[in-house]
Amino acid sequence: MTTHGTNEVGGMNGSVVLVTGAGSGIGRAAAELFAGRGARVVAADRSGSAAETADAIADAGGRAIAVQADVSVESDVERMVAAAVSTYGTLDAAFNNAGIAPPVGPFEQLSTASWELSSSVNLRGVWLCMKHELAVMVRQGHGAIVNTSSVAGLVGNAGGAAYSAVKHGVIGLTRSAAAEHGRHGIRVNAIAPGLTRTGMLRQLEELDENLDADVVASQTPLGRVATPQEIAEAAYWLASPRASFVTGHVLAVDGGETCV
Repeated sequence: MTTHGTNEVGGMNGSVVLVTGAGSGIGRAAAELFAGRGARVVAADRSGSAAETADAIADAGGRAIAVQADVSVESDVERMVAAAVSTYGTLDAAFNNAGIAPPVGPFEQLSTASWELSSSVNLRGVWLCMKHELAVMVRQGHGAIVNTSSVAGLVGNAGGAAYSAVKHGVIGLTRSAAAEHGRHGIRVNAIAPGLTRTGMLRQLEELDENLDADVVASQTPLGRVATPQEIAEAAYWLASPRASFVTGHVLAVDGGETCV
């Protein structure tokens, strides 16, 4: 990670940004990007890997704290948001990115346990984060939230019904919160990433022996898998003042996958 662009017009220099799932993949890339552009970051993850992200940010000259929290547990979320406010005095933006790999298999073989696990983190976790973030932002009279959905939240996903359902749900939460909180000076948007080179993608390839991400991506207009940094750039733009008149929007960052 390198620090750069801290004085950019319309940037987030000095802003306080909470990033969930910050221990790896898109979340870590986003935490480092925000910090590299001058934001004060709260890096949250259910594992201790959030501390590694915070340390990397500090080593590069940025400012960050780490919080270990499971977003599916409300007391953890409440503590996480409180840590941001107690440390930095405010919460200007949040990137609700934490998620787990989806169960893969035929619809009729999906177990109740798999359904509930996927929804507890990938949907309820986003709702809980938004609930406590919005409470702070309403009191402040400003804020920006970006949620991670997926291309699976824009189209049906054969063999991944649970994941598609909850990612559609994230879009519903996003648009509802945007409609309700614009009058409070709060913007709420979502990103819908396509295939991205993360640990979760590797997990999916291991779970589904028929999945080769590079082969699938080769059929999209841009013909390749995204990097976590490319997805992080989209989240940064939506969270920043550069997107000051954008709310309730779902930005597909998918190499054109959903346009064909």
